[in-house]
Amino acid sequence: MDREVKALIFDLDNTLIETSRASALAIRKTGELLKTTLGLDDDTISSICDKFKQKLFRECFEPAAGRSIDDVRAGHWEESLQETVGSITTPSLAAQCYSLWKNSRLEVLSLSPQICDLLKQLRSRYKLLLLTNGVAQTQREKVEAVKCEEFFDAIVVGGEHAEQKPFLSIFTLCFNMLGVEAQDCVMVGDSLDTDIQGGFNAGVRATVWISSAGGTVPEGSVKPDYTVPTVLDLPHVLEQLN
Repeated sequence: MDREVKALIFDLDNTLIETSRASALAIRKTGELLKTTLGLDDDTISSICDKFKQKLFRECFEPAAGRSIDDVRAGHWEESLQETVGSITTPSLAAQCYSLWKNSRLEVLSLSPQICDLLKQLRSRYKLLLLTNGVAQTQREKVEAVKCEEFFDAIVVGGEHAEQKPFLSIFTLCFNMLGVEAQDCVMVGDSLDTDIQGGFNAGVRATVWISSAGGTVPEGSVKPDYTVPTVLDLPHVLEQLN
């Protein structure tokens, strides 16, 4: 007989909160600042913003290097500006861009009322843990901005540990914190490479892939046990599991 599910492990970005939407909005606002300050055309602004997004995507941050993540990301804006328009007469502009981008993004991130209700409802029956990859400071700022501590028994940020998802060690840590076995847990997240692969590596009871785009699993990728367009569909999955 299959064991009853005792715990749910949730990813944060683009699973519980709409980070991609918030980031797009923040980029748009920063583009407007650049346009006003430098009087550049839309194509040039687009090019600066695209370069910043690429640098963010390829970012490799080592906390021991003596620079904060804030320094590194302000540097992304500075480099993006230099690569596109050459030297800038306003030395503080990159710092302004970073500050506006970061704060705009945090301001619009939130747990929707429906998701808050769902988490409350689930927590009356299961242990809940939030497991998010990323730089410690950045992820803690998001956790604080969306006020999600009250909904979880524990919060684990990958950047505070030796390994992040999909490595087994961080999942083992989560199981130990909750006092459960892998087979008692369901992993819920939007990334096949980290959330679903990680849950698979760890041997969880089931993996649930949140895919707003309708979820075609690429060739050669790990196969989730369940695919749903939104985390709000999770109760239907749990009914089938229990």
